[in-house]
Amino acid sequence: MKFINVGVIGVGAMGYNHARVYYRLENANLVAVSDVSERTLNKVCKKYDAKGYDDYSDLLKDPEIEVVSVCVPTTNHHKVVMEAIEHGKHVLVEKPIAFTLEEAEEMIAAAKEKGVILGTGHVERFNPAVQKAKELIENDVIGDVVSASAKRVGPFPPRIKDVGVTIDLAIHDLDVMYYLFDEDVNQIYATMGSILEKCGYEDHAEIMVNFQYGITGILEVNWLTPYKRREIEITGTDGIISVDYIEQNIDVYGKFAQDIEMKHEEPLKEELKSFLNSVANGEEPIITGEDGLNALKMVISAQKSSKEKRPINFDEL
Repeated sequence: MKFINVGVIGVGAMGYNHARVYYRLENANLVAVSDVSERTLNKVCKKYDAKGYDDYSDLLKDPEIEVVSVCVPTTNHHKVVMEAIEHGKHVLVEKPIAFTLEEAEEMIAAAKEKGVILGTGHVERFNPAVQKAKELIENDVIGDVVSASAKRVGPFPPRIKDVGVTIDLAIHDLDVMYYLFDEDVNQIYATMGSILEKCGYEDHAEIMVNFQYGITGILEVNWLTPYKRREIEITGTDGIISVDYIEQNIDVYGKFAQDIEMKHEEPLKEELKSFLNSVANGEEPIITGEDGLNALKMVISAQKSSKEKRPINFDEL
């Protein structure tokens, strides 16, 4: 087994988990982390026996490091990823891939030109329940898929300061729907708004997605609900698949109703392990930069739809 030397840029909430998982993975060697907070940096370095850099540029100059996870705020993704690519590092950037489509496209092009691997961290694709739902759909257990309905709600997270609920939460289920159905998007319609004074962006959104061959996806997200709820229900001509992301449970109802036994795994662990295997084997990652661009395009289409109060054809952007 080849060990990959890794670094993590930004070790706040999500970045801390990247460091934790890398430290425990058999095929990873956590070399260094970077963060602007001295207190956070010292804590992570001590706990995971890693070098610490308060300036991420110094981490990128470290010749030992082959792979970096970029877990900084969304508005900084482009700057950090582009610099990492310039230093020849393979990059896994947390979702969303970038703040704008132009930034994402530039990152993808730069990675190809430099010959490095760029992956996007859409962790729900590695949720065992989502992967099982994909398998059931492909095996026609619920017949032809007709629609999907998702709900991702919970309280406002104070740590999120640069984006709204659509780009933070809705992007998960939009990407999952695209993954499950394996169909391009035709049109998106959305309504959204802001109720909380402490949130400078939209804190609730309702989104409808029309896919290429007629499947409809409906999604509700918010930062208003006092408890977390993460679920998706897929309706087919012969039954329904119900998925609980948090509990990693899946139920099938209908013509071929069955009890599904799930082996629970940490999605982030599976995601990071998969990316490192791609680097070790010189292969395209399971979730590419182009996948990240597609998910971001869905989110931006929803924002545009809400702002202009009309459906947005996907090819408009």
